[in-house]
Amino acid sequence: MFLVYIIFFAVSFGASIIGAICGIGGGVIIKPVLDAFGVLSVSTIGFLSGCTVLVMSCYSVVRSRVSHSSSIDMAVGTPLAVGAAVGGVAGKSLFQWVESLFPDPNTAGAVQAITLGVITLGTLIYTVKKDKIHTYHIKSKLVCLIIGFVLGIMSSFLGIGGGPINLVVLYFFFSMTTKVAAQNSLYIILFSQATSFLQTLFTGLPEFSWLLLLGMAVAGLLGGMCGRAINKKINDKVVDKLFIMLMAVIILINIYNAVKYLG
Repeated sequence: MFLVYIIFFAVSFGASIIGAICGIGGGVIIKPVLDAFGVLSVSTIGFLSGCTVLVMSCYSVVRSRVSHSSSIDMAVGTPLAVGAAVGGVAGKSLFQWVESLFPDPNTAGAVQAITLGVITLGTLIYTVKKDKIHTYHIKSKLVCLIIGFVLGIMSSFLGIGGGPINLVVLYFFFSMTTKVAAQNSLYIILFSQATSFLQTLFTGLPEFSWLLLLGMAVAGLLGGMCGRAINKKINDKVVDKLFIMLMAVIILINIYNAVKYLG
């Protein structure tokens, strides 16, 4: 069991570093990677992953605000975040409903893996082609709320925090640069993960080890600190390259998970 703790800590730490650099939260790495080990249930890993992402995003957002280095567009980011928080509640309920449809909970894991793989592929293609794609500058708070709501549903259903999806949306609908989108994405993730955590408290916690949760939370905090420091020293092109490589790896992991769960 000690080895399991070390693996979970290492994955959470590495994912949080990359998550803080790219603005993807880290759940998109933690969830499929830990699912691949198959030592805990899908719902438990989703909860632990969400808590890790919550700690990392909270540190990153608060630290950027305190140091006055924040690039968060509050006029756009806040309605997106509020919409994502509400959508997160709906997405969690949607996953619980899908999970109840199958006698084997692993089948719900396969649905998550396939859906995440397809969305990640789309994200990868967009990121590679984004310089040639026309973007918009949406300002309507109502439209922002609706977009945030959809983001919240998708991220909560997949148990990933929403990072890669957030970035594409921020690129396309709001014409944000890579590093600005990363900060705004973490702001949205903070809201959606906080709401998801509170919902889980009220609806019932899955079985988990408190020591494991503490270790992953500490990994999220340390990863957020390291990732933020690295982010300051690199430019948008380096972040894009890291993000593209990461998406390719995640696609392969999700293919593996889908085959494992269905097999």
